[in-house]
Amino acid sequence: MKQLLAALQFLSVLPIYQQFETDDIGRSQVWFPAAGLIIGICAAMVYGITLIFEMPVLVSGLAGVMALAAFSGFFHLDGVADTADGFFSSRTCSQMLDIMRDSRIGTMGAIGIFSVLAFKWAALVSLPPGMGWRILVLAPIVGRAGQVMTMTYMPYARTGGGLASVFLAHCSRQTVFKCILISLVAALVLGGIKGILALCLAGLFGVCFNLWCLRKINGMTGDTLGAVSEGLETVIMCAMCIGVE
Repeated sequence: MKQLLAALQFLSVLPIYQQFETDDIGRSQVWFPAAGLIIGICAAMVYGITLIFEMPVLVSGLAGVMALAAFSGFFHLDGVADTADGFFSSRTCSQMLDIMRDSRIGTMGAIGIFSVLAFKWAALVSLPPGMGWRILVLAPIVGRAGQVMTMTYMPYARTGGGLASVFLAHCSRQTVFKCILISLVAALVLGGIKGILALCLAGLFGVCFNLWCLRKINGMTGDTLGAVSEGLETVIMCAMCIGVE
């Protein structure tokens, strides 16, 4: 339970008022999908409340998407912005890393955040409410599992360390296997066969994105971890719309 609470404290804004050792934080990555599940349930509850009060579907969809980001403290959207600013700057590798560390947001970063939120919102309002809450729960599970897999198999791009470095010493294939298994079960339970298809498409996106990171900055950073998580969530939600009229 200590590691689950550490994962929730790191990944969400839920009130976890406890001090954790660095080792507990590093080992908490095995609980990342569970933390994603809790974040998704919170977002789905907000979405459901808006439906209970018979708000327009466009408003309900926006509330669900914003709740998903808010319960994560907008943490990963910041990674989207920094990654977009760096990768689309047409600079050298070291310059990209410097841009990604800059707290200011540029045009590409703003476009990146808008695109992620817009595609999620469009996907959510395109689905019936009975499926809408399901993808709000499924998406963050897959997104957090993707972070674990990225940390395990991608080299760290910065030489001086960073926010994600606390987890790197505790990466293992066993943890990756657990994350894959949890994602498969969640996709099947919440999305059926289409959920498995969406998970496969998300996995393809994750591989392509990480290869892009290797080409751009020779590895991953905390910002690209946030970006891959948001990207996986977006792909999952959009893929669940396949065949929807």
